[in-house]
Amino acid sequence: MTDWINFLRRYGPIPRNDNMYDETIQRIINKKKIEPILIEAKYLQELIENFQSEQPKSVILTGTAGDGKTYHAREVWLELGGTYQQWEMPGNIKTLSIQRNKTLFVIKDLSELQNDERNRLVSFAQAIKNRASDFLFLIAANDGQLIEALKQVDEHPDAYGIREVIEGMLVTEQKEHDKYEVRLYNLSRISAAWALPQVIDAVLKHAGWKDCTHCQYCDHEDIHQRCPIWENKKRLEDVDGQKVIRERLIDLLELCEINSIHLPIRQLLLLVSNMMLGHPDVRDKLMKCSDVPVLIENKTMVKASIYRNVFGENLTERRREATEVFNILGRFGIGNETSNKIDNILIFGNDDPELKDLYQELVLSDLYYGADDTFQVQQKAYLEGFAENGGAEFLDLVRSQRQRLFFSIPGEKEDELKLWELTTFQYAGEFLIKVYRPITRNRAKSPSQILSRLVRGLNRISTGLLTRTQDKLILATSGSYSQAKVSKIFESFISVMRDRGESVQIKSDCSGRLYLEVSFSSDPTVPVVKLHLQLIRYEFLSRVAEGALPGSFSRECYEDILAFKSRMLKQLDMRRRREQEEFETNDTMSFHMIKLNADGVLDKKTVEVLF
Repeated sequence: MTDWINFLRRYGPIPRNDNMYDETIQRIINKKKIEPILIEAKYLQELIENFQSEQPKSVILTGTAGDGKTYHAREVWLELGGTYQQWEMPGNIKTLSIQRNKTLFVIKDLSELQNDERNRLVSFAQAIKNRASDFLFLIAANDGQLIEALKQVDEHPDAYGIREVIEGMLVTEQKEHDKYEVRLYNLSRISAAWALPQVIDAVLKHAGWKDCTHCQYCDHEDIHQRCPIWENKKRLEDVDGQKVIRERLIDLLELCEINSIHLPIRQLLLLVSNMMLGHPDVRDKLMKCSDVPVLIENKTMVKASIYRNVFGENLTERRREATEVFNILGRFGIGNETSNKIDNILIFGNDDPELKDLYQELVLSDLYYGADDTFQVQQKAYLEGFAENGGAEFLDLVRSQRQRLFFSIPGEKEDELKLWELTTFQYAGEFLIKVYRPITRNRAKSPSQILSRLVRGLNRISTGLLTRTQDKLILATSGSYSQAKVSKIFESFISVMRDRGESVQIKSDCSGRLYLEVSFSSDPTVPVVKLHLQLIRYEFLSRVAEGALPGSFSRECYEDILAFKSRMLKQLDMRRRREQEEFETNDTMSFHMIKLNADGVLDKKTVEVLF
């Protein structure tokens, strides 16, 4: 076994959790003399420049476990003149003299502070209030630990009010404060979609792979004698291709972030390690070099497929669900979801003349992880009705092939083969490529047909009727209850196209959050009503617009849209009062009932009540 492969296993989902911590990895690096996996630290240079500047400020590093707080703190320590030996010495607070006769206190982990060390937080408060100008602090802590620790010293006269200031910076995502000498870096705001390529490149370009080039199984002339570890590495590199695996993974991670799901760098390292080394039949479910001859002899290399390992399929179900990255990626349902065309290619493609070319291109052409001998034997038995257990083994192989196809179908065939139907979110690709990225990056307008579909979905939920109306937003109630499932009393139309201050648009804010924005008036005192438009709500509205029942996909989304409708009705009432709309007060009362015509278009008819 090469030391490199053994080291890479340490980052994988092995049972000993302590192997994931930065300090333990560093000890292995120093003991084995292995080059570390160097990943670009987004804020490292900025932190170093701060402490070397003429007017340095104290720094708080916050974030979830695995975001790199300890790594950033240690690298700053080393760059400013501290030694690794000093860093490893017992004690949670490190002290370093830096330029301009200042003393830097580095608190490695706020959660491990002893009671007698908490007075340092009072010194920190004095420093950021500029009452102890010779002291600087670098503190690593997660949000909860930070606020709890500051709360314990909040009553001290010199620390009073600091907790509230730091808490406010966390909530508002404020990096600096105009009255206090402190900077706050929330490492959880580092995009996993940005970090993943850094992690992949750091692993693929590591010098340790050179040891593999001398192995007899590396690029063996007989493809069935090749090392699955090396095969997975080559597929992730995809030097001559479109880097499809990488790009599809980035898409999935970006969709997670849009849904406010964060994955720390530690989980990304775990993911890449498992993609390379995963196999269900070996110790710890991660391959070693010594496992390769046995797997080749048993002809089970296909179980090492990088396309299965992305989802932790090499692990037991319990461990897979307990591992954050696999739990999150598993929510996309890739492997379980499918389309008729994809399954027809996989099951009938060898015999169907219309599908044979696609079967050759997408299945037979992959001699290592595609239709191997086992797949073809099971396929034949399934089609001829001789498969055992109803063809369960073959259907499991089909599931693995769906996962492979999601990461191997070329970009130019995405639409033809309806790639995203292989996931739980059929509109995810459209949302990401045609809506989210153009609007947040280029301030582009959303395509009119997409906006129309979303409005149609809103109208169907607002009224409870299968309307096709999509050029205007319909607000209706049941008379007294705005969240009724069926609402036939008309309140107002809101034009989708801009008309006298009314409009429905998709916009983004400065933080990259996407909103469906409904404007009621050109009067600036009448605020717009916004609905945060993330993936799940986009999928929900699109499915309802295409005929799904509102309660069949997501009850939570259904209630969110009804609450959005209530907010719009409240704003409509505000507009009416400001515009002083007159209502009849004589001996008649009228209201409008919604009517659905034969074409599915909503219209209204007036009903008069005499009294």
